[in-house]
Amino acid sequence: MFPMNIKVAIAEDIDDIRSGLCLIINSTSGYECNCICKNGKEAIEKIPAYQPDVVLMDINMPGINGVEAVRILKQKLPSTQFMMCTVYEEDEHVFDSLKAGATGYILKKTPPAKLLDAITEIHIGGSPMSSTIARKIMNSFSDNKVKQPIDDLTEREKEILHQLARGMQYKAIAASLSLSVETVRTHIRNIYEKLQVHTKTEAIKKAYRN
Repeated sequence: MFPMNIKVAIAEDIDDIRSGLCLIINSTSGYECNCICKNGKEAIEKIPAYQPDVVLMDINMPGINGVEAVRILKQKLPSTQFMMCTVYEEDEHVFDSLKAGATGYILKKTPPAKLLDAITEIHIGGSPMSSTIARKIMNSFSDNKVKQPIDDLTEREKEILHQLARGMQYKAIAASLSLSVETVRTHIRNIYEKLQVHTKTEAIKKAYRN
């Protein structure tokens, strides 16, 4: 048994789902739910006074949707954890919710035992998400990785640019890399072209600005 109850608030516009979630929570030792909201407007009005540990927030509610409700409530309740409980798995809903301040995202079809586990997990500092949603987020990080200017350079070009940044002259660079001075100049011209700059200083600034 938990030493104290985890206070949960629910914002859900479908009566059966709202009642079902409340029943699951209140019939399990260690959890309580005495704040039930039918829409985003009601959630914004009622939840701050209840001071819950965790909020289960639906997304697609009439009027003020769940994402906007979380954005407003998170400012008033910075220590409260918001978990989106929804049928949606589309990327835009996931990221909009996370940017608004949610730290968990589960589906309404989640079995009761896993729902309670998720409530506990988010309460103690975790970020529960379904495997499908977690995979979408990881794929997005991979797809949206920001390419840096220096990524276009070859390893040799990066090496030469690094030595330029250290203040080395062409002859010294050529000697250190066992290259001719003309070869070094050719590499530097390629560096300027790839970085779309005209001077050594511009190349160094652009390549290492991040």
